[in-house]
Amino acid sequence: MTRATRTPSAVARALERIDRLDPGLGAFIEVWPAEALAREPAARHLPLRGLPFAVKGLTGIRSYAARRLIAAGGVPVGATSVPGPGTVWQTWGQGAHGRTVNPWRADRTPGGSSAGSAVAVAAGMVALATGSDGAGSVRIPAAWCGVFGLKTTNGLLPSPDRSGLASAGVLARSAADAEPYVRHVLDGYEEPAAPPPLPLPAVYSEDLGFADVDVEVAAVVRAAVDRLVASGTVRLVEHGCGLLDPARAWQAVRGGAPGDPEAVAVRRANDDRLDALFTAVPLLLTPTTPNRPHGHEGPGELYSTALTWAFNLSGHPAASLPAGFTRDGCPVGLQLVAAHGTDARLLAMARAVEGALPAVRR
Repeated sequence: MTRATRTPSAVARALERIDRLDPGLGAFIEVWPAEALAREPAARHLPLRGLPFAVKGLTGIRSYAARRLIAAGGVPVGATSVPGPGTVWQTWGQGAHGRTVNPWRADRTPGGSSAGSAVAVAAGMVALATGSDGAGSVRIPAAWCGVFGLKTTNGLLPSPDRSGLASAGVLARSAADAEPYVRHVLDGYEEPAAPPPLPLPAVYSEDLGFADVDVEVAAVVRAAVDRLVASGTVRLVEHGCGLLDPARAWQAVRGGAPGDPEAVAVRRANDDRLDALFTAVPLLLTPTTPNRPHGHEGPGELYSTALTWAFNLSGHPAASLPAGFTRDGCPVGLQLVAAHGTDARLLAMARAVEGALPAVRR
């Protein structure tokens, strides 16, 4: 009699994929197989039923989000790469096996600083990974690796950054797969009673009034928006969204000078404009980045954060989901921004949007 083959557990499957794929991708700094397998039996009796997840950086295991996920039955399997000592900032990540590479094109960066988390999710090593976003550090790698990334409302969760610009976030294969994070990490989470009514009133801005956007990136995102309109998922509303360029204001706040007169004036003006926008509509759509994934030598003078860091200054929740690909095979992200504190509603709107767009090929 032959003994039935036992199906590997979810944690065992995740560890096998990490062992097989990570030497070529450099997504992990450390992997914890013994600890993860030991946690799994007890975790199966909790709501997340032993869901394997990764944490951003070596300090990620001590984060508020990681502790909440573990308490709900998640199993951390390892720490993902971030820029580290001796790492040229443009490479965005340094894993145990070397430089972190984009899983779609190894000659391109995955974005950062939640580099390894995005790569681990994109390559199917884990279904969910924690991140943090101070200028786009969740949304940019999500866009460039073809996965979903959410930056929560600033102040909703403990910030890993003294300036308050950084907010906790999550990377997952889809908005639906990010739901366990929102459900179990955010206090007072209330699942919407029903999906949001369609079409979603939304404003689309290609450049937020100041960014220089790659023509092909803009075309990919506009095609995705047109598809959303044609499917009845989104109804575009004419409403101005011309913001002031937040670059110098962000740098002043990050440098410890939030009272800098220019920073105060830019933040006040942009806050007023965004308040007016979200009074009129629940959703703002933009490209996530103005550029496609660049090489490991860096982007030159171009700020990949041009379309993301405004919402670290304003504090709004924002997400990136896959919009399509450039002709040279680089993923492009569509950014969704919503009113303060509407993180669960933003996730529900993101699920509706991604349901109307083509699935990302694996």
